[in-house]
Amino acid sequence: MNLPDWVEPTVRYMAEEGLKGTLRIAAAALVGSAVIGILLGTVLTIDFRPTRWLIRLYIEVWRGLPILVTIFIIYFALPSVSSRLRFDPFTAASIGLILWGSAQVAEATRGAVQSIPREQHEASAALGFGWVGRHAYVILPQALRRLLPPLVGLLVNILQNTTIAQVIGATELLGTGQRSVERLTAPPPIGTGEIHAFEIYAGVMVVFFSISFPLTRLAAYLERRLI
Repeated sequence: MNLPDWVEPTVRYMAEEGLKGTLRIAAAALVGSAVIGILLGTVLTIDFRPTRWLIRLYIEVWRGLPILVTIFIIYFALPSVSSRLRFDPFTAASIGLILWGSAQVAEATRGAVQSIPREQHEASAALGFGWVGRHAYVILPQALRRLLPPLVGLLVNILQNTTIAQVIGATELLGTGQRSVERLTAPPPIGTGEIHAFEIYAGVMVVFFSISFPLTRLAAYLERRLI
């Protein structure tokens, strides 16, 4: 089957630039969200009000703001405060998703840690572990098992929300699809003068579904087996 001439270069561009950018943003956001969120969620279980209030404020702010507003604040507003706070689109999008994602993970971690029976805390304390030792070697390993399904679900949400990054010019899958549509619509010699929006956006939809659907099934499977 012979494909039209525009298909191969468009697919290659969207895969090498767009999909690669989407996966890079998602990977950075997931790692940052997990590290920060697990730390904050664990500290949130300490019965010390000033710390709990600060972390609760962090969670409520970044969960309450639309992700797009957060990214706009990082990319457009912070540079007006200090030139050192000027970020490229990839970094700004990643930071915005990390702030949102870490707030989700912190709340999930708090619930997972508090779900561990108190006897586990008491037994580890009897063995001579301090607070850090108890959580590092006894409590968190058990809590992370319960936290795994929400983390997989978070990855799906992060992948889908990477599309917001195109608003500030970050290279990701939807953005490269939009640029491909605009280029092909332009008259020769720039483009073909033809509209291929349906085919290109349908391709973007298929790619996101192909990645997201198995992950959602995996999250459901893990939830049944681990929780």
